[in-house]
Amino acid sequence: MYSVETYMDGKYKIYELSDWETKSWLKVAPERGGMVIGYGFDGQELLFLNNDTFHDETANVRGGIPILFPISGQLENGEYDWNSKTYKMKNHGFARNHAWEVVGTSKKNGVSLTICLKSDESTKNSYPFEFEVVFTYTLKDGVVTIDQNYTNKSDSEMPMYPGFHPYFKTAEKNISYTTDARKYFDYNDLKEKNIHEGLDLKGKKEALVLLDSVEKQINFELPELQSTVKLSYGEEFKYVYLWTEQGQEFICVEPWMARTNELNRKEELYYIKPEESLRTFLTISVTGQQV
Repeated sequence: MYSVETYMDGKYKIYELSDWETKSWLKVAPERGGMVIGYGFDGQELLFLNNDTFHDETANVRGGIPILFPISGQLENGEYDWNSKTYKMKNHGFARNHAWEVVGTSKKNGVSLTICLKSDESTKNSYPFEFEVVFTYTLKDGVVTIDQNYTNKSDSEMPMYPGFHPYFKTAEKNISYTTDARKYFDYNDLKEKNIHEGLDLKGKKEALVLLDSVEKQINFELPELQSTVKLSYGEEFKYVYLWTEQGQEFICVEPWMARTNELNRKEELYYIKPEESLRTFLTISVTGQQV
């Protein structure tokens, strides 16, 4: 019912987890930032992937599910101050640009792949902390779960605000969302707005961010695939960013732990004490079809 296969896609080794009963698959590229590059349900691929950016090791991949760690979003001027020292960090952190180590696979409860990223001299240049991040990707009954374990190996508190950047395949920019959020912030005109004004991304260059959701889930439709997707996530994820690129057939629905530039603002940082860990999750499921 479940299987794990590996193959090469250019220079990258791909792990493909399959659930034959639900005609589902999950494709992961550990060497390419540990990212998911494909998720299919009932024989249909749900994720957008720009293959040119995937194979260009100098480019940030447009598509799949990039991992955002230790930060989500941008830093003002690409830098932040910590303990009287200035550090530079690229958008969304560095995890998506590092190779992750494969820890192992399992078919005990669904099918899963576990990968790990550890601090090294290159990460310390932008983030002066010792850490170990372990992700387990599980596919069971067509549902994807990303279990995360962030461990501080330093002798001082470690700040972070990770997130995810899933690219869902659709050309429609004004899709229907189900959320209990009532307000959102529009980064295009820097105004806070009511959700009943709509979440149309047509013509938008910058993101919209849901501000006050209590339920840790969001549902949305992918019209061309006649599918409804549900994201559920840990309580640490306070915000959901909505973003697209005009002329491209995707919409990003992104759970983040804090808003952009938080390492400078320092109001909502998550701190992990020395030798302690934060465990959380993200689940992606296809909950139904449009009639």
